[in-house]
Amino acid sequence: MGKVRKGWIQDGLSMYLKRLPGITITEVRDTYPLREAEAIRATLNNKELVVALCEEGEALASVPFAERLQKFGSERIAFVIGGADGLSKELKSSAHWQLSLSPMTLPHELARLLLAEQLYRAQSITQGSSYHRR
Repeated sequence: MGKVRKGWIQDGLSMYLKRLPGITITEVRDTYPLREAEAIRATLNNKELVVALCEEGEALASVPFAERLQKFGSERIAFVIGGADGLSKELKSSAHWQLSLSPMTLPHELARLLLAEQLYRAQSITQGSSYHRR
């Protein structure tokens, strides 16, 4: 939801996106939850598994997160981050999975960077890379 305006976040995202070929980010204009939900649904492919990022979602450590992603196999996953007011209840309830990056409220830019890092970390865990130290 919304554009990344902070240069240091954009730099971090660029780095992780280079390490994660095949990942794309679709930005939707930040308005209010119901309008955002409509815009988000319009961008989703009906074959994608939707993961709503929200504070009431399931909180996982990095290894269980990597294991969960592995269970999805080759399924396409769309991680959805809301705007300032969060995601609509309907969008959250229709999601395949609700995930929390933190019980704290995070700005969408920071949530996007944290998610990108955790996706890279999950890939590293799955591949046995030394990036994640157990």
